[in-house]
Amino acid sequence: MAKWPVKWQIDWVAASVYRVDNGMVQLKTIFKSFHAMEAQMITARLRTAGFQATVLGELAALSTEGGSLATGGIRIQVPAAEEKEARALVDGLLNHPPEEDSTDRSWE
Repeated sequence: MAKWPVKWQIDWVAASVYRVDNGMVQLKTIFKSFHAMEAQMITARLRTAGFQATVLGELAALSTEGGSLATGGIRIQVPAAEEKEARALVDGLLNHPPEEDSTDRSWE
């Protein structure tokens, strides 16, 4: 029977499949939030852009008295190979100024 050169690890929390070399994948925290909705929105944007983002600590934060402050926050992690690009995307999302409302009301 032939051995597969690459192992696969299933992350049930994020329902993602990571390609794992040497039996492990190293995840890096790229963002920490104290609000579950903010963490989920940023994770959704990362996944839409093709990153394998995972949310960690959300259940603990939501089920602990004192919320996410007591647990140290909700972390978003990506594989180490995607860290720089994912961090750049998150920085762009957080530092993007809101668009000005148009004064053009011709559509009304």
